[in-house]
Amino acid sequence: MSSTSNILSSPLLPPGPHSSFFGLPLLRQMRRDYLGLARQMHQSYGDAVYARIGPERTYEFFHPELVREVLLDPSRSFIRWERGTQVFAEMHGQSVLVTEGDTWQRQRRMLQPGFGTKRMAGYAQHMVAAAAQALDALPPAPAQTLNFEHLVTQLTMDVVLRTLFSQQITASQRGEALAAERAVQVISRMGMEEFFWPASLPYWMPHKRTARRAKRTLDALVWRHIRQRRQDPAPDSTDLLGMLIAVRDETGDGGALNDNEIRDQCMTIFLAGHETTAAALTWWGHTMATHPDCAQRAQDEVDHVLGKRPPQYADLPALPYLAQTLKETMRLYPPAPSLISRRATRAVQIGPWQLPAGALVRVTPWVLQHDARWFPEPERFDPERFSDAGQAAQVRGSYLPFGAGPRVCIGNLFASTEMALVAAMVLQRFRLAPVPGAAPTPVLNVTLRPAQGLQLQLLRR
Repeated sequence: MSSTSNILSSPLLPPGPHSSFFGLPLLRQMRRDYLGLARQMHQSYGDAVYARIGPERTYEFFHPELVREVLLDPSRSFIRWERGTQVFAEMHGQSVLVTEGDTWQRQRRMLQPGFGTKRMAGYAQHMVAAAAQALDALPPAPAQTLNFEHLVTQLTMDVVLRTLFSQQITASQRGEALAAERAVQVISRMGMEEFFWPASLPYWMPHKRTARRAKRTLDALVWRHIRQRRQDPAPDSTDLLGMLIAVRDETGDGGALNDNEIRDQCMTIFLAGHETTAAALTWWGHTMATHPDCAQRAQDEVDHVLGKRPPQYADLPALPYLAQTLKETMRLYPPAPSLISRRATRAVQIGPWQLPAGALVRVTPWVLQHDARWFPEPERFDPERFSDAGQAAQVRGSYLPFGAGPRVCIGNLFASTEMALVAAMVLQRFRLAPVPGAAPTPVLNVTLRPAQGLQLQLLRR
């Protein structure tokens, strides 16, 4: 495999697969197994790979230094891949996830205070309340087998409803929550398929009936809350919807967000705010069940710090090993493992290569985070990689669970807080064990999920 010195061997183009038939066979491989193909190309061609796919000149970078040059580019020579933003815009609208340039900067500036440390203690109360409701509602049996993915998906959806709209999932709303969960699954699966087509077919097409229904379900949920808030303002509301309505662009034009802009930001917060967190917690449940020694150490830490009382935001610094288990889980199973794609707006040099204007660049965190050069024995679960000493030794750019650079996930602190609080509460109540013969298979549908859900045994303490 190539090292940093090896990547200097080609001054013109990096090596790569032969693009026969306009690269269509390569595109089919991407659609079938994007992560597997990325790993194969890295093994075959090294840290930089070039391929022609139709009219696209594509570059794949697998070395942390090259990745950082792309994601932290100070000359602003890259924008988001247009096709990716088109696919996301069909559901997210023109939110901070999709926009570019001055519009994106304005949105990011206005939303940032809502995800800062000053608000986390308040959000943590909602997170703990949602987790307590979900976990305490489980049957009192000493042992039970359940779909852990479904449990944490509903739990994280409840969290985002509480923090975004000040509404929790009650017994009467369970059907709506289940419909929303199914809608998100449909949108994610179809979104992944759309990435590999040059354009999206309109929603009125017959084969898009399921996607149409899913979009209506999620749109109705978000718009209902916005209209209710407009009809009955809550001046003392500290939720994210209240923040979006009240916020002004103080360093810009002083303007507010209109209702369509609020809808788009709410949709992104709702979708990204529970989908990626649920994926991470699902895989954390798997790693804890299959590594009982690590789970026991995390449980001992939780017992020592918390006893039986609920956790608070202020407790999290005292739970470093628990955080290490979550970080190592996201290394092995990154919630967003691929499709960080950028378009070069001008000619730009990355490493020894001169990329032309219009070049498409792909970064795949899955490959970086499974590279033995940065993480020895990369398939082994080892939370010590994220101890203070372990993190100090890490190569910058080799670990990208939330991205990097200006477009780093705005909700990374929110997600990290939620994962730690929920994980602590799970360990207070249960020991996790695998179900024999139910090993999960990762599948990429924008986020990384088990192909058939995740069945776990929960053994009540």
